Amino acid sequence: MTTATEARSGKGHRDENFPVASHLIHPRHRGPILDFYHFVRAGDDVADNAGLSPERKIALLDGLADALTGRGPDDPEAAPLRRSLAERGLPPRHALELLDAFRMDAHKTRYDTWDELAHYCRYSAVPVGRFVLDVHGEDPGRTWPTSDAICTALQVINHLQDCGKDFRSIDRVYLPRETLEKHGARIEDLGAERATPALRAVIGELAQRCLDLLDEGRPLPDLIDDTRLSLEIAAIHRLAVVLARGLLVRDPLSEKVHHGKAAFALTALGAAATTLARRPFRRHLHPALRGARP
Repeated sequence: MTTATEARSGKGHRDENFPVASHLIHPRHRGPILDFYHFVRAGDDVADNAGLSPERKIALLDGLADALTGRGPDDPEAAPLRRSLAERGLPPRHALELLDAFRMDAHKTRYDTWDELAHYCRYSAVPVGRFVLDVHGEDPGRTWPTSDAICTALQVINHLQDCGKDFRSIDRVYLPRETLEKHGARIEDLGAERATPALRAVIGELAQRCLDLLDEGRPLPDLIDDTRLSLEIAAIHRLAVVLARGLLVRDPLSEKVHHGKAAFALTALGAAATTLARRPFRRHLHPALRGARP
């Protein structure tokens, strides 16, 4: 395997657990966000490819980075994002940080503590939110902290939903060892058809941490100047809350945590409508916005 393209899984943005550049996003911003997604998806597929050695994964990820920055040969997975970044005058920082996360995945399969997992999320999830905000020209000082909290929660929710599959297919465990030991759970429990009570307790504790992070990120839609992006993030936030609450009571090894598409659509639309109704009053809700664009 000589290119990242050969490692592609076939998964696309419509297969993700949360919306990616939905039609709530203005068309002028959807292109760069999708270019970013496809680049990141290529790197993620390399990291998750069970047929590649860690060394080969690193080499392919380095090739993607060099193609994006112009230090190496062009790559069809990097070229669209490179053009979008040049057109917007944006640096490749966020995409390169995600490649750092995939390099971690190439070598690291276990996490000892919550802080260690949060550090991984700083590179595997946080740059996504920051890139979307940068594309929209949002104020980093005002929006990044709450975005970081939401993105970290989204990443851990995905880990919890996929914990059994990740263990069985690629021997990767994102549940911190300290939390497993606290509740008397074993890594091997992830290979069972149903979660043990101990593993359910682990999942519940981590889901509650996600809810705490989502509560920290709750103000973000009101802090964003672009109305359409505000509605998108409100929808994602509400969906994440629903999933995290679901993980408190459902077993991801044996049950679907996701609701059906219709229920998810109604949840997202309800969040967007609530946020839209609140837009005229956001400066009263958040005094820091009094100098922001209408």
